[in-house]
Amino acid sequence: MITSFFNKSRPLYFTLVFFIALLAFIIARIGISNEVLNFDFILKQIIFLLIVFGSILLLNFIVNKNNLTNKNNYEILLFSLFLLFITQTTSDSNVLLSNFFVLLGLRRIVSLRSPKNTKKKLFDAAFWIAIAALFYFWAILFFVLIIVSLILYTDYNIRHWIIPFLAVLSVFVICSCVSVVLYDSFFVIFNLSPEISYDFSNYNSVSYLISITVLLSFGIWSSIYYLQNIKKKKKAFRVSFKTIILAAIIGFFIVVQAPNKNGSEFLFLFAPLAIIVANYIDIIQEKWFKEIFLGVLIVIPFILLLL
Repeated sequence: MITSFFNKSRPLYFTLVFFIALLAFIIARIGISNEVLNFDFILKQIIFLLIVFGSILLLNFIVNKNNLTNKNNYEILLFSLFLLFITQTTSDSNVLLSNFFVLLGLRRIVSLRSPKNTKKKLFDAAFWIAIAALFYFWAILFFVLIIVSLILYTDYNIRHWIIPFLAVLSVFVICSCVSVVLYDSFFVIFNLSPEISYDFSNYNSVSYLISITVLLSFGIWSSIYYLQNIKKKKKAFRVSFKTIILAAIIGFFIVVQAPNKNGSEFLFLFAPLAIIVANYIDIIQEKWFKEIFLGVLIVIPFILLLL
């Protein structure tokens, strides 16, 4: 019953997904007490909410354009539910912006399976990831996806290996010029803070512990079947699926070493994790188990809101 409803793309489905994301967004801001409720504050929140909605639509586009699932739109439902699991993921504007640009970069990386406009895709991917790193430094780790993709595609064209670094250099030059114009200094605009912290004390709450346990358990379980299922995919699509699993690993690595563990860092993990879990739901043969699996992911975040 649940899966049959979500198997088709319909306005009601997207309305539900956006409602869940909106609920997570609002709950994350209930605790904000030091902000003055004025026009500027409301305008900023509307912009950040649009970025959240834009990330959902962008994720849906990436998945459908590259056939990463069976086009049942489970991935955007899961993404919105993950936001509700850890509502703090929508609280940091820098992380929201950074993740959006990472998704733009991921879109171009996954599309490398097509040999058309390879140079442009490589430049765009590196450019967007470099922009993402300006808002959250450790987002630069997603640059590894470009290098690994080139290795997996056994691309020996030396120009293809140089282009991503030229894109990063372009961002550096542009930002340096902007920094000089605005602040009369070359590096003020850069958010270079490669700090690392392994203090997980902020996660010592019932809500965090349940959310993290459920997400990791379902994610690891789904990843096992996801990796096994890659062999059944068409050869042209296998690198794209491997890229997603690597993106999830990078997202997890960012969570582990994030200098300020306020929950927002989990956002980098959600998009690839949503794709992985959506693929697992696709291959579940037993209808009753599929219903329970998806039902648990839907019910738990709403229960956590009562804690």
